[in-house]
Amino acid sequence: MTSLSFSRYRAEWFSGPASARRDILAGMVGTFALIPEVIAFSFVAGIDPEVGLFASFVIGIVIAFAGGRPAMISGAAGSVALVAAALVHAHGLQYLLVATMLAGLLQIAFGLAKLDVLMRFVSKSVRTGFVNALAILIFSAQVPQMVGVSWQAYAMIAGGLAIIYLMPRVSNAIPSPLICIVVLTAIAMWVPMPLKTVGDLGRLPSTLPLFGLPDVPFTWDTLRIVAPYALAMAAVGLLESMMTASVVDELTETTSSKARECTGLGLANIAAGVFGGIAGCGMIGQTVGNVRYGGCGRLSTLVAGVFLLVVMVPLRPWVAQVPVAALVAIMIMVSISTFSWGSIRDVVRHPKVSSVVMVATVVVTVATHDLSLGVGVGVLLSGVFFAWKVTRLMDVTVEHDAASDTRIYRVGGQVFFASADIFADRFDLRETARAVQIDLTSAHLWDVTAVAALEDVVAKLRRHGTTVEVVGLNTASETLVDRHAPLLLE
Repeated sequence: MTSLSFSRYRAEWFSGPASARRDILAGMVGTFALIPEVIAFSFVAGIDPEVGLFASFVIGIVIAFAGGRPAMISGAAGSVALVAAALVHAHGLQYLLVATMLAGLLQIAFGLAKLDVLMRFVSKSVRTGFVNALAILIFSAQVPQMVGVSWQAYAMIAGGLAIIYLMPRVSNAIPSPLICIVVLTAIAMWVPMPLKTVGDLGRLPSTLPLFGLPDVPFTWDTLRIVAPYALAMAAVGLLESMMTASVVDELTETTSSKARECTGLGLANIAAGVFGGIAGCGMIGQTVGNVRYGGCGRLSTLVAGVFLLVVMVPLRPWVAQVPVAALVAIMIMVSISTFSWGSIRDVVRHPKVSSVVMVATVVVTVATHDLSLGVGVGVLLSGVFFAWKVTRLMDVTVEHDAASDTRIYRVGGQVFFASADIFADRFDLRETARAVQIDLTSAHLWDVTAVAALEDVVAKLRRHGTTVEVVGLNTASETLVDRHAPLLLE
């Protein structure tokens, strides 16, 4: 690590007492925002809540030191749990732990190979759709906690939202969600009411996580079983983490190392596996909440992990009495702040194709509850629309030089797999002129499909006795032609 990078890393940990205080308080809020989602996704994965909570504690600590995006909170939740569910159902928890460790190794390899550059193919429209879909999923996850409950629960949720949104007008010294948790817990303990508490959500950890290797035979059969799930978990985890890091980059107007985030997540997941936890990834809702309430450094990430263990083990009896209504109020606030409300206006103002990509990403994600599938559809549509737009920019104009009886085809734009057929259709293969000149000065050939189209046109014209000359190839296009159609320029 160079002196410059070391100085930057140190500043990411501590940039003054005021920022440290904000990081600590924001990290504590992040912990309480972690709890309901981790427990909920633990049930989705078919594991005990303590498995997810242990993993979130370990991941939070490791990612604080090894991650590439300060203030980013990662934990055992998200689409990774959906992938893990099938493995747990078929083979049990121990095989999931092996898959978690293998997924971590794959993520490290991904980061070392600098494959994070693939994020450049994710357009702004897809990122906006990702954020909006996640906000909707966060809110929808709270709906079961608001159905069939007592009127006191609704009153507590409303009171919690009032505290969260009104307290900042009085003071920002303590994050209002933290005040919400303390006040609503005190009220619930002081005035007995029919309220569901954190203790009712599932078994909470009663001991520290223990180091140990999974109890499975380390054979090729085991690898064959876990490898497909590990690959899917690694891919989904990386996608969500890098998308979350990109969102935080925009919120904070800073940059981060996506490659380092990949390797850091891999190390965190390996550690989670050996301590009996499920794989995790970046959690955009909790991360946005952390940033909104002042978290800007690695200390907030560390506090979110450490405080999770503190509240889950030594303070377990008190945490168990925190009303779920308080957590629901916090998550509603997170979903509201996560949603890009300006995108509703932009649906009309932006180009139609951009709006279609954004809406499609939201619809597919919400319909399938799979963030990776939604982003995949968005990226695919972005690619198709971009290719179509570039295709329309290609043009072929035709001139005739009567003196030499030469037909001149001037090609402009990009010739590639999507425009190659259009390019070929612009030529009259029953040419009556004595000679044909194809001028590619303003064009670029991108792939073998383009070369094949040009070669086919030239061959057919020559077969009908027409003299054909290809001119104006730029260096890259000429290299491509020499490699795949060397006889074309003879």
